[in-house]
Amino acid sequence: MKPIARIASYLPLLAGIAGCDHFEYHPYDTDIKGDCNINARNIARIEAACANKRTIRFAMISDTQRRYDETELAVEAINARNDIDFVIHGGDLTDFGLKKEFMWQRDILNRLHVPYVCLLGNHDCQGTGEEVFGKIFGPADFAFTASDIRFVCLNTNAMEYDYSHPVPDFGFIENELHAFASPAVRTIFAMHVRPYDFQFNNNVAKAFEYYVLAFPNPLFCLFGHDHRWIEEDIFNDGMIYYGCPNIAKRTYILYTVTPDGYSHEQIAF
Repeated sequence: MKPIARIASYLPLLAGIAGCDHFEYHPYDTDIKGDCNINARNIARIEAACANKRTIRFAMISDTQRRYDETELAVEAINARNDIDFVIHGGDLTDFGLKKEFMWQRDILNRLHVPYVCLLGNHDCQGTGEEVFGKIFGPADFAFTASDIRFVCLNTNAMEYDYSHPVPDFGFIENELHAFASPAVRTIFAMHVRPYDFQFNNNVAKAFEYYVLAFPNPLFCLFGHDHRWIEEDIFNDGMIYYGCPNIAKRTYILYTVTPDGYSHEQIAF
């Protein structure tokens, strides 16, 4: 076959590949299709829905990387209830920080009947993952108020930045502390990596404890990353840190916060 004829014979195949949605031009592409800025939009929904509630109930899932089937099952299980106000994802939506991983997880989580927010995990920081996360979900540090509780959500993946960025960002934390305002009178912290994990900047672990305790009526702290249930008073100061199992354990944690306190339950699905 002549060279020109041989090339011409491949053209239909090349056209089919180029038109296929699964064709990746570059693994670190950051051109996002579909929903973006999800956290901000869902925060508005959470704050509006919980504004006049005395009791709130939220679910936490975490570390869903590569576990799409289990994530779908978790969404179905949460949707089967009518008593959950919102969902917190503790980070590590992805394994390699790839755009497709974020988009697949986003599209599954968007099936939730209630609003959700996602934290940045250490795996989500790989490659261009932080940039993709920022486009799809929003800033890595954010906060919102549900009922009378201020949820302070933090990027604590210090090792991923080789100490080139302030992680955790004490400037953000201090601004949140100084801006703390009604209707919030209590505080819950959420992060991916807990203090004294090797991924955390443990040079500032005690400073982190100081700021957590400085907030009005801190209730507890949430984290993911360890892939198992953990309930620990890390600093022996009375502040309990709760670790969420990875989604492969087919478990989500249900928290109920009332004016008198809170309770938690591990829910298998």
